[in-house]
Amino acid sequence: MYALPPAMVAGEVVRMQTPQHVVALTFDGGANADGAERVLSVLQREQVPATFFLTGRFVETFPALARAIGRRYPVCNHTVSHPDLRRMSLANARREIVRAELIIQRATGRATHPCFRFPYGARDGSTLRLVNGLGYTSVRWTVDTWGWMGRSQQSVRGATRRVLRGLLPGEIVLMHLGSSRDGSTIDSHALPGVVRAVRARGYRFVTLAGLRSPRRSVDRPGSTLGHRP
Repeated sequence: MYALPPAMVAGEVVRMQTPQHVVALTFDGGANADGAERVLSVLQREQVPATFFLTGRFVETFPALARAIGRRYPVCNHTVSHPDLRRMSLANARREIVRAELIIQRATGRATHPCFRFPYGARDGSTLRLVNGLGYTSVRWTVDTWGWMGRSQQSVRGATRRVLRGLLPGEIVLMHLGSSRDGSTIDSHALPGVVRAVRARGYRFVTLAGLRSPRRSVDRPGSTLGHRP
């Protein structure tokens, strides 16, 4: 029996705290929805649960799509406009989170608590305390497919290999609904192969619905943790 890596790092969730062979697929929706229809089609066809981190701007731009997602899946907070919150005043950062919560719930019918994902993965002690104080848990990922990098740096096979290379109980996978700068939608095209390969290794898929909100009084580390997703 091997020791599992920690589920929490610097006060953030990086994998689900479980020894069970389960994987959580998470999809960020921000800039565009070029791969979203394909993603939803695959998830429905294969009966795969997933968790979606949407921006307020995304749900306002694609209301029908947002409603379709909300009918089937947990929807979480990814701010209104996908800014680097470290570069804003805390008051403006708070508005980004609180406004997104209202916009997303109105559009999808889903409450966004308790899961929040920082745009670009960029955060520090102050922004973590802000998020926690608003009742959210900061959710990162165990593995990023790198599909957002585009064809020059990633491929469908490469994205699938990254998921399998990081496969372990409680793995949280980061994928995207939109296209990269070159117009490619690697994650949506990789999804069928990811589902087949993960299931072939004896794993099943779950959502992040069981995560708990942090206590509002908990203080977080003050070191900078910024990172590109």
